[in-house]
Amino acid sequence: GFNAFWYSHHLFVIVYVLFIIHGCFLYLSKKWYKKTTWMYLAVPMILYGCERLLRAFRSGYKSVKILKVAVYPGNVLALHVSKPQGFKYTSGQYIYVNCSDISPFEWHPFSITSAPGDDYISVHIRTLGDWTSQLKGIFAKACQPANDGQSGLLRADMLPGKPSLPRMPRVRIDGPYGAPAQDYKNYEVLLLVGLGIGATPLISILKDVLNNIKQQEEDLEEGEVESGVKSNKKKPFATKRAYFYWVTREQGSFEWFKGVMNEIAENDKEGVIELHNYCTSVYEEGDARSALITMLQSLHHAKSGVDVVSETRVKTHFARPNWRNVYKHVALKHPDKRVGVFYCGAHGLVGELRKFSLDFSRKTDTKFDFHKENF
Repeated sequence: GFNAFWYSHHLFVIVYVLFIIHGCFLYLSKKWYKKTTWMYLAVPMILYGCERLLRAFRSGYKSVKILKVAVYPGNVLALHVSKPQGFKYTSGQYIYVNCSDISPFEWHPFSITSAPGDDYISVHIRTLGDWTSQLKGIFAKACQPANDGQSGLLRADMLPGKPSLPRMPRVRIDGPYGAPAQDYKNYEVLLLVGLGIGATPLISILKDVLNNIKQQEEDLEEGEVESGVKSNKKKPFATKRAYFYWVTREQGSFEWFKGVMNEIAENDKEGVIELHNYCTSVYEEGDARSALITMLQSLHHAKSGVDVVSETRVKTHFARPNWRNVYKHVALKHPDKRVGVFYCGAHGLVGELRKFSLDFSRKTDTKFDFHKENF
């Protein structure tokens, strides 16, 4: 898929060479200053050359060090790399990743799952093609089975005093680049919907909201917020409420962001973030075949505070969400507000979510602005 796309599009090099040869054959009939081929080729060639040089400079300048590698169920590879000096980004954006051990020319885009306030950059990569499969294979060699209390099937933490670990391949990054999800800062209320691996940019948004919750708590303890003096350090964080709906087919997918889910549940004491996990491989809620699972789930959650399905503090629902009820719930909670709806996932759900956004914007006082990003 991607290789065919990449190599076919780079056939333009041959086309441009043929253009130049065609123009050069006119040297017997026209003087050099009367030839026009260079006029049509110079500008695009200069622009393309500048873009490639800029990428080479930025990727070389932004050298990164591997900090952590984890292989999760569902063929997902998580990479945590060092944050280059001066590297600034917004949640929802993405970067290009290159691994010279596989190919020095291939750059693949992946959404950033870390928050801007973190001291590292993380991406979660699902192995769906040749390049991602090779990347997972290379890093899996440096991993070991995870210890108790650690997430992932395989894991490697690059800590001091671990010389026995194999050499990590060199990884370069280029970016960040803009994406629809980065507009979340324009809304006080967010409705975030992710399908499978499409949840990656939304996880970054949740972490950013959580980091700002922690910062506000620290400011309150120091008395900066209640002092009545406007702070000139930075612009106040706009988001006051976030609803997150994650729909995935496999139970093991919840392992990808277990740490984020638990951290939100432990630190979000004011209930700013509302989390909803849905596992579609289980029968409909209320179905007799899922009644036993539901009963065990409720008993285990009441006893230990941990969901038996996702192994997080967030209770898992079965089947697919009723999106009409989801929109109704948000509209009733936030009348006369403008809600930013951000969807990341397969194209199949776009039409339904856009329809509900338009319907509830017309029929209620709450306005829903729909944004999509297909994975």
